[in-house]
Amino acid sequence: MDIKSLAMQMDGVVAQGAIVDAVKRFFAEEATTSDYNGMATTNKQQMVEKMEGFAGAIAQVNGIKHHVTLVDGNESASEFTFDFDMKDNSKVYWHEIIRRSWNDEGKVTREEYFNAQ
Repeated sequence: MDIKSLAMQMDGVVAQGAIVDAVKRFFAEEATTSDYNGMATTNKQQMVEKMEGFAGAIAQVNGIKHHVTLVDGNESASEFTFDFDMKDNSKVYWHEIIRRSWNDEGKVTREEYFNAQ
């Protein structure tokens, strides 16, 4: 598998705002996630549900900027800035690093989020 190509494809989908689609397309069924706020998921379905809930709470996308993607073997790291207005009138502004582990079938098995601010 060409992990660099897959990571760039996934980041392209995320940069277009199709976060749920990225999870559905690129995650392995047993994929786990964790973020810097202590939230975790233990499989693809949980992550799909989490992202559907999040995406449904967005009132307006002010910007999604993909800065860079780095790949080493079956590991990738992607830097993004996300800027959203939420339906509850709050604002979400995340500058983060997303670290992914990929399996031999080209699916994400682990995704971790790190605060890059």
